[in-house]
Amino acid sequence: MTRIPFEQLPHDVRQAVADKTGAVHQAVTVSGGMNSGIASVLETASGRVFVKGIPAGHPQVTAQRREAAIAPHLPTSCPRLYWHLELDGWSLLGYEVLDGRHANYAPGSADLPLVEAALAELQDVTAPADVEIKDAVDRWADYAPAGTLHLFAGDTLLHTDFAPDNVLIVGDRARLVDWAWPTRGAAWIDPGALALRLMEAGHPADSALAFAQRFPSWRDAPPDALRALGLATAALWREIAGEDGTTWKRAMSERAALLARALDGGL
Repeated sequence: MTRIPFEQLPHDVRQAVADKTGAVHQAVTVSGGMNSGIASVLETASGRVFVKGIPAGHPQVTAQRREAAIAPHLPTSCPRLYWHLELDGWSLLGYEVLDGRHANYAPGSADLPLVEAALAELQDVTAPADVEIKDAVDRWADYAPAGTLHLFAGDTLLHTDFAPDNVLIVGDRARLVDWAWPTRGAAWIDPGALALRLMEAGHPADSALAFAQRFPSWRDAPPDALRALGLATAALWREIAGEDGTTWKRAMSERAALLARALDGGL
């Protein structure tokens, strides 16, 4: 998505932001991420605010509204949402500014215990019943082996996308960001999603699965459920790589296949 400076937003939109924050003294565009038309850190009369947003007619606006709806239910490892504005053709979210860096998942990284703590906190959060979010049974319906979808059901709030860009290290804490796809499902799904990203960072499959074992939900999950997740993940990434054969997507598909074999006892 093409990104524009905050100053190029319509006057009424900028004024609505200023009504929330006080006068905007400076706006610095952030380069990271691909899914926001606006991504700026504002220096305002009331302090610093991170503003992200997209045109109201964009197909991803539904995901951004979902992100705003889930924000009050997130644990403290997630950034605080201050406000959500929709006017003059734009949907904007105003967030707490996190001065951090993307997590390092490499073997031996000092960030790994921080990531573990953040996910452990999330594992205890029940998905809110009054927010319309995806159900894991629906998300994996096209990929899970026949007869296994019921194993994905649960009431835990899941993140599901632990790409390092979505985990910021701020001081001595890992903070989980980018909640466009919150999901309701079995708690063991998130440790499995993280395991694949650890493999992307250089962990062998057995090491990545040993990390997943740190979470009670994973340790207590039926073996059939974990095998089903591995096969579903492999099928999903095979589809992604088939539609767009860029190098990293092909590599992720190969890792997902390795993970599926490992979960099926084929290490």
